[in-house]
Amino acid sequence: MNHLTEIIARLSRLMGQEEEAAREQFNLTTLTLTQMHYMETISELGNPSITELATSLNLSKPTVKVAVDKLIERNYVLKVQSDDDRRSAHIHLTEKGKLINQMHDYAHKRIAEFMRSRLTGEEEESLARMLEKVLY
Repeated sequence: MNHLTEIIARLSRLMGQEEEAAREQFNLTTLTLTQMHYMETISELGNPSITELATSLNLSKPTVKVAVDKLIERNYVLKVQSDDDRRSAHIHLTEKGKLINQMHDYAHKRIAEFMRSRLTGEEEESLARMLEKVLY
């Protein structure tokens, strides 16, 4: 395995461990990481339609609809009919969903703090620039 692949694998494990720790710390073990990522994406997109969410997640609309319906059943999200086009609906996080999303964000903040604690200010800025270049 080349060095960069090894580093990415270790980073992926670290992220998974932190997210799992946050799930346990906030007693979210009944939620899957996938469901948490759906809610995170809904928040990032700002109340998307099923089509917009499917596009962003690079999944089919039927797959996303099934997952969203499960989140609706559990009162994490709700569908709100569009004011502009009565044929479409947008997905909104409920207060419960927003709270869970904040707890998920906590895991991301812990990862950032972990990295920040091992880097100088200049190294942190350099890493941020490199990741932005790769990801955007």
